[in-house]
Amino acid sequence: MITRAKEILAGAKEKMSDAVEFLEEDLKTYRAGKANPLILNGVHVDYYGTPTPVSQVASVTTPDAKTIMIQPWEKKMIPVIEKAIMDANIGLTPQNNGESIRCNIPPLTEDRRKDLIKKAKAAGESAKVVVRNARRDAIDLLKKAQKDGMPEDMQKEYEQNVQKETDAFTKKVDELVSAKEKDIMTV
Repeated sequence: MITRAKEILAGAKEKMSDAVEFLEEDLKTYRAGKANPLILNGVHVDYYGTPTPVSQVASVTTPDAKTIMIQPWEKKMIPVIEKAIMDANIGLTPQNNGESIRCNIPPLTEDRRKDLIKKAKAAGESAKVVVRNARRDAIDLLKKAQKDGMPEDMQKEYEQNVQKETDAFTKKVDELVSAKEKDIMTV
């Protein structure tokens, strides 16, 4: 019975951890006024008929805090990448010099900052929902295990452990969102 309870706890912890990792990766793609190659993560180009991330058809670097430089491995990809960046509507205007594409990061407007903060908070809330769902599922499994013969005190103890994990992951989500909020508001 102890191994069953540990498996339930480990499964819940893994789901919660995945939610926090997903949130971390998602928040990295938000443009906070500084050049970051991860801004282009959601931009895909048609590469020989396959939608491919820009980072897989070009070298993406940040030569300074306000510029993203995209060096395609094939020159014929320059107009395709330019069009994909424009179509992605991420607030960047690509400029090419025949060899590479340069995207200058414009300063964020106050409205854009507020929109990004709303988006970050919504993403944080979604992560919290996943964490709470993992908690609910784990508690349901523990109650079912108790009906199948697990001692009640063990079930209660593991329920408390699940709650402790839930609180820890919820706190981590709040920390990530507030750090991103601070980053977005930094001019």
